[in-house]
Amino acid sequence: MDTLQNMRVFVRVVEAGSFTAAAQSLNSTTGAMSRAVSELEAHLRTRLLNRSTRRLALTTAGERYLKRSQQILADVDIAEEEASCAHERPTGALRMHSFASIGQHYILPAISRYRTLYPEVTVELTLSQRIPDLFEGSADVAVIGASTLPNSDLVSFPLGATFSILCASPAYIRAHGAPQKPDELAHHECLILHTPAFPPHEWTLDGPNGSEIMEVDGPVHVNIAESLIVAIREGMGIGMVPLYSAISGLRDGTLVRVLPEYTAQKMNVYALYPSRKFIDAKTRTWVEFLRAHLPKVIARDEALLAEVGQTNSVGPMSADTGDGGNTAA
Repeated sequence: MDTLQNMRVFVRVVEAGSFTAAAQSLNSTTGAMSRAVSELEAHLRTRLLNRSTRRLALTTAGERYLKRSQQILADVDIAEEEASCAHERPTGALRMHSFASIGQHYILPAISRYRTLYPEVTVELTLSQRIPDLFEGSADVAVIGASTLPNSDLVSFPLGATFSILCASPAYIRAHGAPQKPDELAHHECLILHTPAFPPHEWTLDGPNGSEIMEVDGPVHVNIAESLIVAIREGMGIGMVPLYSAISGLRDGTLVRVLPEYTAQKMNVYALYPSRKFIDAKTRTWVEFLRAHLPKVIARDEALLAEVGQTNSVGPMSADTGDGGNTAA
């Protein structure tokens, strides 16, 4: 039995004043109207209408049930209207998940700009280092970084590509010198960043000689790039840092770039969501906004890296100053 539909029939019969009038308004038959009300009464185990050949009269239980039914059906109509509008106008809570560093450097500033366009959207952002199960409904959209995506039923959109660089503190370079080529990293303290995207102890460096894979280990392991930055600034060693996390330290001189002719861990940034079907307006506009916005921000960071690269880097490309080649210390 379709309780909600039978409830609609019952309310319509009462409002129309007869089964015949209700059938005409609903483009149905008098018999179908009568059966629907009878099914509802059988389900409730109570009589709702007293019927005669001339008129219908509500029972006491029918009067109470009519009021409740009208309230419920009004709420259902509102819910359906809101859900339908959600596909047309961005509104409501957008639940997002992002890898922690990407979220802090790229997603939170993007949220600020997005909400100037769509102020009726509120945002619930969760930062972590795992890919959520979007099919369980914990988030509407996830933004992650990965070299490639595993096969899944998720819809994915590429938002841009970035990379990591090697950094140290001026104090570390003064104390230990700077490696001049990748294999010299074996003689340095290497700080390890654990992420879902790359093996932590395998650094793949892309440079003049193509790709070179270095097996590394060190005294400090972290799982958030911002924590790695702190360890590097404290002079604990050399770390492989995502470009977006390193830019600020390179610009203020608290970090220097090591082996500046090399980049590492090339990474694609993706937006993921569960389905192409019935995607709501806030999810659609958010992904569209990121696809237009994020490549520009990544390009900005690469331009900033080029600006600071000649002064805040140490290695074969920079002059040997006697303290590791650091001109920013």
